Amino acid sequence: MFGYVRPVLARLSPEQQDAYQGAYCGLCHALGRRHGWLARLTLQYDFTFLAILLTAGEGGGRCECRRCPVHPLRKPRVCASGARMDAAADQSIILTWHKLSDDVDDHSFFTGLPYRFVRLLFRRAYGRAAQAQPGFDARVREGLARLRELEEANSPQMDQAADAFANILACAARAASQERTRRVLEQLLYHLGRWVYLMDAWDDLDDDVKQGRYNPLDARFQGQARENRDYLGTTATHSLRLMGSALELLELGEWTPIVENIVYLGLPAVQSAVLDGRWKEMRDIRRKPHERSLRGAGRQP
Repeated sequence: MFGYVRPVLARLSPEQQDAYQGAYCGLCHALGRRHGWLARLTLQYDFTFLAILLTAGEGGGRCECRRCPVHPLRKPRVCASGARMDAAADQSIILTWHKLSDDVDDHSFFTGLPYRFVRLLFRRAYGRAAQAQPGFDARVREGLARLRELEEANSPQMDQAADAFANILACAARAASQERTRRVLEQLLYHLGRWVYLMDAWDDLDDDVKQGRYNPLDARFQGQARENRDYLGTTATHSLRLMGSALELLELGEWTPIVENIVYLGLPAVQSAVLDGRWKEMRDIRRKPHERSLRGAGRQP
C-alpha cells in the first residue's frame, strides 16, 4: 500500500508503543516464515494496521521474544502467531505483487525493467500467497481491472475509481473469523481504502500531470484540482468519520486504544500533511520502526 496508515506515537503509552511494535514485528516474522526473507521488504505500517484488525478478535495472537534479523543482538516482543496474522502476511504479498504489476504496466519496457526484476523475485511468494488466499487474489484482480478501465478512459468519475480501490481493501475482511466482525471490518476497510486512494491521488497529482498519467482528481476537476482542495478534504474526512462509526462496533480488546489512535489521530494528521504538501518532505518520520525505536519517533504524525 502507501504508508499513510500510522499512529501518533507520542499519544500512545510506552506499553501501547511496545504492543504496536510487537504487531509490526509479528507481521515481519509471519512474512519471513511464510514467504522467505525477501518478503520482509514488503513490510509497511498499512499492513500492520490490517494485521492488528484481523488478529484483535483472536486476542492479538501469542506474544513472545524473538530474534530480529535487522537487530540480531535484540529479542523484541513479537506478536507472531495465529491464522489471521498469516492471512495479513499473505494479503500483503498479494497486494505488493499486483502493485508491482501495475508499475510494470505504467512504464515502458526499459524504464519498467527494475519493476519487472523485483516482481520476478516475488513470483514464488505471490504464488504461495494466492494459493492460500484465492478469493482475495481474485478480488484484487477484479478491482485493478476496473481501475485500469477507468484509467484508459480517463474517467472523470473520481468516486468510481475510489470505489474500485476501496472494494479491494474491503475484501481483506473476509479473513476475519466471525461473521459480525467481518461485516463491520468490510465497512471500515472500505472507507480506509477510499481515503488512501484519495490521499495518494492528491500526493501524486503533480507527478501524474507532468508524466501524463491518469489521476482521478485531475480528470474530475478538469485540471483545476488544486483549486478544489477543500472539496477533497471534506470527502476524505467523511470517509474517516464512517471509519470511526464502524470502529465503534468492533471489540478489539487491548488493541482498542492503538486502533483509535490511528483512526482518530494518525489518519487526520496524515491527511493534513498530504493536503498541505508537507508529506513528501517528511522523510525522517516515514522510516520504519526497525530503523529506529518507536519511542524515538514519538513526534511523527
